[in-house]
Amino acid sequence: MSKKQAASKALLPKEPLAARIKKDLRNNYLLYLLMVPGFLLLVLFKIGPVGAMAIAFEDYSPALGVFGSKFVGFDQFIRIFNDPYIWKITGNTIILAFLSVVVVFPIPIIFALFLNEIKVKWIRSTVQSLSFLPYFISAAVMVSILYTLLSPSSGLVNAIIVRLGGEPVNFMAQAGWFRPLYVLLEIWQTFGYSAIIYIAAMMNIDPTLYEAAEIDGATRWTKIWRVTLPCLMPSIITMLIISVGNIFTVNLDRILLMYNTGTYETADVLQTYVYRIAFQSTGFPDYSYGTAVNLVKSIIAFILVMAVNKIADKVADSRFF
Repeated sequence: MSKKQAASKALLPKEPLAARIKKDLRNNYLLYLLMVPGFLLLVLFKIGPVGAMAIAFEDYSPALGVFGSKFVGFDQFIRIFNDPYIWKITGNTIILAFLSVVVVFPIPIIFALFLNEIKVKWIRSTVQSLSFLPYFISAAVMVSILYTLLSPSSGLVNAIIVRLGGEPVNFMAQAGWFRPLYVLLEIWQTFGYSAIIYIAAMMNIDPTLYEAAEIDGATRWTKIWRVTLPCLMPSIITMLIISVGNIFTVNLDRILLMYNTGTYETADVLQTYVYRIAFQSTGFPDYSYGTAVNLVKSIIAFILVMAVNKIADKVADSRFF
């Protein structure tokens, strides 16, 4: 298009918004149809339930509904701070979340860095595929495998302990072993999936940066520290913010499958507490109190995300590397 044609087109009156929307829908209706299932899932399971948080301020009764239940204000939240057990389970949740961030979070980064150094393509692809497979295995199967390996009577781990002259240990029934085993399963199931994000980011690094580093006499470790890691920082910061946002969202399925009366001391967390309150087998479920506990948890997680986001911005702007 020439400059004269572009200028004459710019002078034409703009098409009304309604007409433009109608034209876009007519031209791209198939794309919009593809969006409908995802949009419905977003509305029904993400946006819609936010309105139900109102029951945290009510003495909710399923028979009366959200609009018919008695409004009690902040009574449920006052009850939270007067509940002595809430501090115990909050501590358990924070410890598990802290271990997930400190122990689990760096492992995919380290794995991706070392995998990137493997120059034989088929070996790198095979290792990456094998590390990714556990992500598709359900929590029930993973916990069953763990039970089998740690069985005090027939498990491989206890067989080795006995061969070395020790006594069998019932790992799954001891509170002290719950957290290490939970973190181990978390690493096993997620590190390969998380590493893909960093591997994809490393594929976009300009090769000339490595060539320049080699000319300057940089070793392999120096290139990792001075080239690869700084280029990965945006991805690392994004994943860290997501991890902190999920700091109170431990894997409920895994915990429900792993915990028992012997491990309640360390295994009982906010999610299992809310689950018992809302779906307890004895008495009437206390939906209002369970919602209030969950709402407080979400507010704290939101504050943490905002704080980490601010810190991450300062780290990204610094010259740490």
